[in-house]
Amino acid sequence: MSTAYNPATRLFYVMAEEACNIYTKSSAWWEPGKSFYGGGTRRVPGEVREKVLRALDLETGKIVWEVPQTGPGSTWGGVLSTAGGVVFFGEDSGALAAVDAKTGNSLWHFQTSQSWKASPMTYMVGGKQYVAVANGSNILSFALP
Repeated sequence: MSTAYNPATRLFYVMAEEACNIYTKSSAWWEPGKSFYGGGTRRVPGEVREKVLRALDLETGKIVWEVPQTGPGSTWGGVLSTAGGVVFFGEDSGALAAVDAKTGNSLWHFQTSQSWKASPMTYMVGGKQYVAVANGSNILSFALP
């Protein structure tokens, strides 16, 4: 999941997942030119995974604010921070969302009901800024005011 830094807020934004996994080793040996995993991983039975959007102070490492996610904890979309003070991200619920970069207060949601596998990006056309993201089999693009 991609991360972002905003020089104006001096905060680093990251999607974090609080969860444990069980790792196992296999008896397979590495061979040149072949895929090698050396084992496997699985979720801890019965454990509830928690995903949160976090803003971190890079100088202290402290969490400044966080936005808990609702959903199964199985999405992989990252974050985008803009110079306008907005952080865009794919919520674990399937919504594309925006929060205030300084406070984490919610600004906007657009429900897509899709799992996130990509991170938002921004671009400009004719002096107008857009935010776009791949979601499911769709490419969504929104103009910023």
